[in-house]
Parts: sequence; C-alpha cells; structure tokens
Amino acid sequence: MASLARHRLTPAETGQALSALTEWTPADAPVGSLHPGDVGWYLRFDDASVILWTDEAAPVAVGLLDGSVLRVTTAPGADLEALAADAEDLLKPGVDACDGLPVPGWKLSEDPWLVMSWTPRPVSSRAEPVGDAEAADRVLVQRSAFEGSTFSVERWLAMKRSPASELAMEVLVRTPEGEPAAAATGWFAGVGRCGLLEPVGAHPDHRGHGYGRDAVLGACAALVQRGASAVAVATPAENEAAVALYRSAGFTVVRENRDWVRR
Repeated sequence: MASLARHRLTPAETGQALSALTEWTPADAPVGSLHPGDVGWYLRFDDASVILWTDEAAPVAVGLLDGSVLRVTTAPGADLEALAADAEDLLKPGVDACDGLPVPGWKLSEDPWLVMSWTPRPVSSRAEPVGDAEAADRVLVQRSAFEGSTFSVERWLAMKRSPASELAMEVLVRTPEGEPAAAATGWFAGVGRCGLLEPVGAHPDHRGHGYGRDAVLGACAALVQRGASAVAVATPAENEAAVALYRSAGFTVVRENRDWVRR
C-alpha cells in the first residue's frame, strides 16, 4: 500500500465510505467492526468524523472513533499491518481499544462481543414504522432505555439528513394504551446483503411484555421486505438480557469479536 492515504470525512462527505461498506457487506453477517448502519447511527452527531483510507483512490478501509474505541472495517484482502501502522497516531491517550485492526504491541480483550444473525422467516409483530410524527416517541424510548443517552429530536433529524438516511428503517411498538414501549432501527445494505439492528431499546416501564422482541422482529421484517438476505446484531456477551432477547427472536451466534486493547 505504497499510496495509502487517510481522509477525514464530514457527515455530508460520507457517501463514498457508506458505498464501500455496503460493497463489503456479505449475505450472512457483517465483516469487520463497521456496517453501513453503524456509520448511519453515528451520523446523528453534526460533528461526526468518519475516516476513509484509500489506496490509489480506491477505498480500502473505513473507521470512526466511537468513544474510546477506534472501529474499522477493511476491504477484502487489505493490508491490515499497513493500516494498523497508519492508524497508530489516532490511538491517542483516551482511545483504549481498536476493533478491526491488530495494533502492534496491543493484546486481544478478554471481553467478547457476540455477532448474531437472523435468517428470514414469517413473523408477527406489533411494530409500526417511525416517521416525523413519531420522532419524539422514538427519542423517548431511546433516552429511557439507555442511561446517559443524549439522543434528541434534533439528532434524529441530523441522522435523517445524512447520506445514510435512505438506509434507515425504524420501528416503534406501543402499549395497548398507546404509550411508546420499544423501538429498533434497522439498516439496509443492499439487496442480497445482511442488514443490521442498531440500536434496539425498550422503555424500563414496559419491559417483560414482549415489546422489545416485537421491535426486533418488526425491524427484521422491514429489512427483509426491502431485500436484505439476513439481519445481524452485535452485543456484549456479558449482556445476558440482550442475548436472551435476540435468541428469543431467532438470532444465532455466528462469531465473537474481540477488541485490541493496550497492554
């Protein structure tokens, strides 16, 4: 990779990175650390910065800094050692893990993430599509489900304005009384390619009634109807509740991911 170059892309410039990730997404489960949907969800931030590596102008890797983790997906056959060497100056203090590149001198984490995949099948779900009128309720579920969440209607709108907008398929599940109970965002990667769930959440006041499972199945059904060959999700292995939810919806584990972490 004598001509390896690294580019920082603003949200409006991420089209090439999204196209590359789509092309690299197989039929059964995503490869690497990033699916187009991971980037799409990240683009809710106006100051999001996506990293694109090219070799003679052709994309060879896409990355982003997700808190303290550098997440990267590479093209098939890419030179991982060259990419890892180039990425080292991104791994400043505070960036304590790298998912997708073997950083020299680092070790594999002992805490795996499970990549789980769902094969299309007939489903029944109470989930409904999310549009502008449902945005506030979608945000309410997200903020209630994830402590410390900074999601807002403004950030939902930023995500919808991004180049990834057309890939997003969101669903909301309500109680019989009409209260928002669970939500999921599915991400399309093209006909015959694996979709992704990111994120999925249930309101704490309404857990234990199957609403989360309905949100998962509703998003899966929407992705398959559009042409997805399968649907994947990633969750920490230690998150037993999430693993149980996805298993109940028919997901099976296809691999474990482990970050590279500082020694």
